[in-house]
Amino acid sequence: MKVAIITGGARGIGKEIAVKLASLNNNIAIWDIIDEGEKSAEEISESFGVKAKYYRVDVSEYEEVTGMVKKVLDDFDKIDIIVNNAGITRDGLLLRMKLDEWQIVLNVNLNGCFNCTKAVLKTMVSHKWGRIINISSVVGITGNFGQCNYAASKAGIIGFTKSVAKEVAKRNITVNAVAPGFIETEMTVSLPGEVKESYIKQIPVNRMGKPADIANVVAFLSSDEAAYITGQVLNVDGGMVM
Repeated sequence: MKVAIITGGARGIGKEIAVKLASLNNNIAIWDIIDEGEKSAEEISESFGVKAKYYRVDVSEYEEVTGMVKKVLDDFDKIDIIVNNAGITRDGLLLRMKLDEWQIVLNVNLNGCFNCTKAVLKTMVSHKWGRIINISSVVGITGNFGQCNYAASKAGIIGFTKSVAKEVAKRNITVNAVAPGFIETEMTVSLPGEVKESYIKQIPVNRMGKPADIANVVAFLSSDEAAYITGQVLNVDGGMVM
């Protein structure tokens, strides 16, 4: 059985990814900062008979991340897959954006991706196998009004993904990014109806995506079948960005 870390895995897209990977007989380490992660890990373990454990960790803190990797290795003996999904938003026009609103989004979304990837890379290299999947966003490709901090962090993840993929390809480690479009999550559920409708009009398949749409792609990129795919950005957006 392989071992997968999913950051931001307590709920939403992250939890859906954890559930999907568990259904494929992977042991799961959920990293998050919310207590809901404990319940999610218990549900996954009971539902699929795999080992699932919750770890409270702030991905923006490098020392905390490296310490938690050691704990995961103590508990599971190895790390085969990491899904860098943890992310936050602090939306607002640049003219009104506070410095801390810029910094915290970059620290969690981009620095967090760096911290977690760097921390697991040594063990993947030693085992000569690894799958690193970074969750970016279509706004990292197109930009988005009122999201310069979020878009910059997600664009940074794309550049990071391609660079690391080149560095570790000979070690049998693949590094890819998934760029979700407009997905049904707790964040989007609260949007006004007219805002949702305006987004849906931009999507050729004429609907919002579901967390399972993202999880299915992550599962494929985590598998042996995707061994010849690395350094890629796969948009999962219903054709929103072509």
